[in-house]
Amino acid sequence: MPGYNAVDIRARILQMAYAGSTVHIACAFSIVEIISTLYKDFMRYPNNEPNSEGRDFIVLSKGHGVMAQYACMLEKNWVKQRDLDAYFSDGSLLTGLADSRIPGIESTTGSLGHGVSVAVGLALGSKRRGTDQRTFAIAGDGEINEGPVWEAALFASQHKLKNFVLIVDQNGLQAMGSTSEILDLGSIAGKFESFGFESRTVDGHNVEEISSALSELLSSASDSPKILVCKTVKGKGVSFMESNNAWHYTRLTPELYKEALLEVTGAGR
Repeated sequence: MPGYNAVDIRARILQMAYAGSTVHIACAFSIVEIISTLYKDFMRYPNNEPNSEGRDFIVLSKGHGVMAQYACMLEKNWVKQRDLDAYFSDGSLLTGLADSRIPGIESTTGSLGHGVSVAVGLALGSKRRGTDQRTFAIAGDGEINEGPVWEAALFASQHKLKNFVLIVDQNGLQAMGSTSEILDLGSIAGKFESFGFESRTVDGHNVEEISSALSELLSSASDSPKILVCKTVKGKGVSFMESNNAWHYTRLTPELYKEALLEVTGAGR
């Protein structure tokens, strides 16, 4: 396999969405570089076992972006190409939201805001057991309108969970409009800093920036929880999807699938 390459991951997302005639393509596209960098450079799974004791945890709180995670799990051989081909079909292993019944998916998410709390609980458990496990949670900027996110942030700071990293996919859009119109959060990093977090802000499509910032946060001497704010583009990689919120819920036609795949890969597949 070619590795955690953004082109290949986006192509797999398109293939899944087309096979299952389903939605949430743009939401998955905005986290491709984020989640692939985590799997490639930071997630530790002894013996490559998704449920191995001592593993790091990744909780995709924005569970509707799960196609990007499935595409990375193919690289780890935790799912097969046939699973992607059968995405969202009757009896399929892979569903349209993150589902903990699938090895490698730590928490069932999709009810937005709750995955962050689950991740904080995992980080607390690791701290109390005295392990070196890290927990990463990926949340959308629209999602952090939810109150449980801020309760979890207070809890993480109170308990000095330096092994917890929240990654915010700041693409500026949520299901029904722009985040600035619906509930303007202002400076996300600034708000979390006021809750006691150590922060970095990066271009969420630049893998070098993501990797460097995560390395800095994880090696920090501070006992504060961490936040990485990733500025992204919803639908990144396909011109007619980029920053077009219709693609939160739009399905691919044969013609649009061919056009999108051509843009992503440079050649029809």
